[in-house]
Formats: sequence, C-alpha cells, structure tokens
Amino acid sequence: MRLLAGLLLSFSLVVGGFARDVESFNEGWLFKKGPFPTDQILFQSGFDQRWQDVIIPHTWNAIDMQNDKNNFYAGEAFYKKTYRPDASMKDKRIFLNFEGVASVAELYVNGTFAGNHKGGYSAFTIEISKLLKFGEDNEILLKVDNSSRPDVVPINHTLFGVYGGMYRPVHLIITEKVNIAVTDYASPGIYISQKNVTNKSADVNVEIKIENKNREAKRVQLLTSIYDMDGKLKLKKETAINVLPQGRQFYNQNFTITNPHLWQGLEDPYLYKVVTQILSNGTVIDEVIQPLGLRHFELKAADGMYLNGKKVPMYGVCRHQDWWQSGSALTNEQHDADLAIIKEIGATTIRLAHYQQSEYFYSKCDSIGFMIWAEIPFVNRVSTKEADNAKQQITELIRQNYNHPSIYTWGLHNEVYTPINYTASLTTELHDLAKSEDPYRYTVSVNGYGDPGHGVNMNADIQGINRYFGWYEKKIQDMEPWIEGMEKEYPDYKIMLAEYGTEANIYHQQEVVGDVGDCCGFDKQYNETFATRFHEIQWGYIANHPYLLASYLWNTFDFATPASSQGGVEARNMKGLVTFDRKLKKDPFYWYKANWSKDPVLYLTQRRATERENKITPVTVYSNIGVPQLFVNGVEVKNYKKGTTHVHYIFENIELQEGVNEIEVKASYKGETYDDKIQWNYERNRNTRSDIRKPQENKNEHIGL
Repeated sequence: MRLLAGLLLSFSLVVGGFARDVESFNEGWLFKKGPFPTDQILFQSGFDQRWQDVIIPHTWNAIDMQNDKNNFYAGEAFYKKTYRPDASMKDKRIFLNFEGVASVAELYVNGTFAGNHKGGYSAFTIEISKLLKFGEDNEILLKVDNSSRPDVVPINHTLFGVYGGMYRPVHLIITEKVNIAVTDYASPGIYISQKNVTNKSADVNVEIKIENKNREAKRVQLLTSIYDMDGKLKLKKETAINVLPQGRQFYNQNFTITNPHLWQGLEDPYLYKVVTQILSNGTVIDEVIQPLGLRHFELKAADGMYLNGKKVPMYGVCRHQDWWQSGSALTNEQHDADLAIIKEIGATTIRLAHYQQSEYFYSKCDSIGFMIWAEIPFVNRVSTKEADNAKQQITELIRQNYNHPSIYTWGLHNEVYTPINYTASLTTELHDLAKSEDPYRYTVSVNGYGDPGHGVNMNADIQGINRYFGWYEKKIQDMEPWIEGMEKEYPDYKIMLAEYGTEANIYHQQEVVGDVGDCCGFDKQYNETFATRFHEIQWGYIANHPYLLASYLWNTFDFATPASSQGGVEARNMKGLVTFDRKLKKDPFYWYKANWSKDPVLYLTQRRATERENKITPVTVYSNIGVPQLFVNGVEVKNYKKGTTHVHYIFENIELQEGVNEIEVKASYKGETYDDKIQWNYERNRNTRSDIRKPQENKNEHIGL
C-alpha cells in the first residue's frame, strides 16, 4: 500500500488488534557505486569495503547528470541494510515497497534473489517473508542500474536524465496472512469506480482483492466505510466472506451516495475517505484507506473540459520532477514548493511529464484540485524491444493511481515515431490495455507531427501535439494558421497542444527582439526578452481558439538534459518559467499569472535587462487589475496600446535619461493600491547584448540555479 498524503497520517493501523503496519525503511542504508568487474563481487568479502552511509531518498546523479554533458555515471550500484525482525513476526507477511528505483532493480535477502523490477518511475513491492531469519540480523541488498537499455522505457537519457538510485521512499509493510493484496502491481489492492455522478446521487463500486496464505479457508468480515471530510460516517457495508487459500479473491461492494459533495477541482476539491477493513472475530486484521473525489470529466470537441457539467479552463503546465543539486531525490517540502508555484501561476491542469511521479504529488493534487495528465516514459525513441515494459508500466501507472480523482487521462507515448507501423500498433495496444484497466478515463498520445491524421496519431481518445513555432520550426505567428487548419480539417476531434515554449536564459538579455525568431540557426535567441515576446504572441492565439481543449507550457521549471547543451549551459533545458533551483520566476511566468490567476498581478517586464542602449524604448506592463499608471522618473505617461490579451499594456516611445531611470507602475483594485518598480541604466553607445552575455560562460553557480 502506497502512502496517501492527508489520509495515512499514522502508519500503525491497529484497531482492537494487529492490522497492517507500514513503517519507513529509509534509514540505515549503505551505498556503493560501480562500475564493478563482475556480478560475483556481490558475494566476495572485498565487496564489503568502502561503503557510504546514505538516507533514502538518494540518487548518485544529483551533480554529474546536471553539469557535464555526456559524462555522467549510468551503470550499476548497490544499496544494503541490516534488518532484524522480531521473533514474534514469524507468522506475519512482510513486504518491501519501493516507491521509485531507477531504473532496473534486483533485490537479495541474505544472498538469495527475492525479486526484480524494470522501470524507474513506478512503485514495486516484493514479499520477503520466507527469506528472513526472525530474531536475527538479515542483509537486505538492492542492485540498481540506470544504464540505457532497449527493453526498458525510456530507452535513453536524451530528453531527460534517468537519475540512478533509490530516489523515492521505501516502506516495510507487515500484514496478517489474510490481507488485502499488497503485490498487485504495488497498488492499494482496492479500486474505487464511480458512475452516474450528479449533484443528486453517485454510484460507487469498491473492488477489493484479498489473499489468504493460510493452509485452510478463512471466514472473515469485509467492511467498507465512507467518511466525509469532517470524519462523519456517510455509508458502510459489511459482507461475510469465505477466503480461499488458492489465488487472489475478488470482492465488490456497491454504494449509492445521495446528495454528494462533488470534487470540483480548484474551486472545491472535496474528498471523502474510503476505509476498507478485514475483520476476524470482531478484530480488524487489515485496513487500507483511499481517497474518493466524486466527479465526472467530459471533454467536448472544439469546446473544452466540463467538470461535473461545469465548463472549466484548462490552463496547463508540464512538470519535470528534478531539482538543481537534488536530482529526483526530493523531499515532500520540495514537492510542496513546486505545487505552490504551479498554483500561484494560476494553472488548473498539470501534465506530469514524461513519467509516473510520486504518490505524494498525486495525493496533493487531489487535495488541491488540479486536473492531472499522468503518463508513462515511452518517449523520444523506439527500439522495437520495449513493448512488454511499456505495457507493464501503463498497468502499474493505472493500478497504483486508480483512486486519485485528480487524474483525468492516461498518457501512452510522447514523440515516438519510426517504425510507424510498430509505434501505431503498440500505441493501440496500450490504449486497449488502459481501457481494460480503467474504462472511466481518457487516454492520450502525443507527437510533434502537426497533422493529426499522421500514421502514428489518432490511436487514443485524445491527440496531443507538440509544436514549437519560432523555436524548432517556422515562425511564432505560424501557430494561428496551423490551429485554423485543424479547425477546418478535423472539426470533431479532441486535440490538445501538449507542449509549446522556448528557451529563456536569465543571463541572456536583449532590449528589443523581433516577432519571428530564428527557429533553426546555431545562434538562437536564448534571451529572456525573446521568450517573453514568444509567450505574449502564442498565448494570444491559444486563448482565442477553444478548439484546443487544453494547452500545456513546456516547462514550469528548467531541468536537466544530460545529452545536450542549451544556451551555453551544459546538460540544461531552460524552457522553464522558473529557474532550476526554483529561486527566480522569469518574466513569462508573470505573463501567465496575469492571464490565468485570480490574484492581483501588476508587473513590469525586462527587470533584468537593466543596461540599456536605446534612448527611446517601450515599457510593457502586465495588469489584471485594470489600466495601470506608468511613471518614468516621476513623470506620468498616459498613452498606451493594448497587446495580445486584456492584461497586456504597452507604453511606446518612452524617453530615457542618461544614467539611472526609475520605472514605476501603479494600479488600484478593490480599495488597495499596487505598485511595481524597476531601474534601467541608459548609456549612449552601450553594447548591451555583449555586456549581458558575459556572466554566462557555463557557470551554473552564477545563474541563479
């Protein structure tokens, strides 16, 4: 059972007797990084030397994968720990649950192989009961390898780095011999489905998978209770069952909730709590708690998303999970920081790209109210050997996250192309598998082909398309005729702009940029000013075309790309609206905040382009609280023109004085006065472009990262 934030506040679920015990298993680990001459070194005495103390979550790539293009360690490493189970636990079932190990893992207990897992982003659980010596010390050894391989997706480190290690928490799970299934693809073992959801009633089905490892059948009671957010019992159902010892047993309990309190996204993310228990002679012997958010998602072609019959905006961002100098080994506080930034910008939906993300993050999205696109890492390249693993990972993604109300679609692939027949066929199989596992949610696949009718497209419920007009292709303005062409040719299709964006290095600044962009040259504009203009234009098009059911900015945060360099920085993609360390929000961040957020926004752009060479210059202001007042060196400037949306104000032909210029903007809203100030230094004949580029020189520590 994986942890549910806000639901499992205590890991000892004892009610009148021994129930399930879920303990942190993160401390006391030793670590050794390869390469190693042979696997046999596992069991040689010399292998016990030079171990390093670590606490999980841990990755060995937090530094090298973020700094040195094509020169990071991807290979084998080992973790080991001593565990002494009490003798009284001999008749219990004991499991190890790993929330994330990248990317191939083999578990040994006292030198005996216990199990393995392929895939760096989904959880897995292995039972170790029969390999333990109770009342004695046991050696737990985990072999980990993050080398690229053709049979495990992703098959390379190109689009993003697969940080090696046990980078998410590990749990020890202890149950009785009759228990809710723990090893059903590391799922909670219960699956909550909902149908016919309205504000008058909702039908809820709870499917429970139960195992019995005794020699004989056991008669027990199965009790499921539904509680509201105040902790009051809403409904309960108790069923007497006879659990056979052969195979897993499947049981269903059905409920109809009258006058339900619906989960309405950010507006009202109301969650019920479902508690499923097994009782023997009146004593609880197992218990699992899951969230229940009652909601109905409906995407209407060329219209938008309807949540419980109410149209809601799909203001989308993408999120990579890695942080500067932490890699993927994140704390809950770092996850919370990301969510706070995403909420601040005004996003309503998140594409969690390009892989399954942490249980904690999904749970927080439930309680905050984000609408989530969850996907597997079938990305970038095709080997023709990854089909089994892709199917395994989509099954894990769905079963482990089935009960999260925030998830509205399952992602099948991103930018996988030739061979077309293989890719299209595998995507179709993934779609069918996803629908078998979960018939109640959408599926989505993504490609960069601008034509939805391309051979690898249209094999899922939703067609996502990545387009980078003005960066990787064509001109910024070519986005609008592309949208209009699809509106004409594919009027009844569910189409989303799955990625769009451009690089923005905060130490590359330029006073004035054009509206076109050099999409394919070697001297691309990595400056923040170009990125700001890019987003001003493209969001204007997107906002005016509801044909695109959602759009997702690439990306919320700068992230590591260990196989490439961007804008003079090795191993970095700087398309984020926020720097890698989350310390600085770039100008485009405030553009979207002004357009999306309900919070007051008044913002002056080009605050880092401080050294000016043009005496006559425009000043751009974002304001969602009405017409701003601009003051330049204390003198009010009244003439402005509107830009691409209602929050966009451009004051043209502003004359700067020699030296320091004070730029200030003010606005009044609901009885309060808001202001923003910046300084520009004007010097005749200054060459600002070269001056501002100097600090870069690939010094990561100098660029706010």
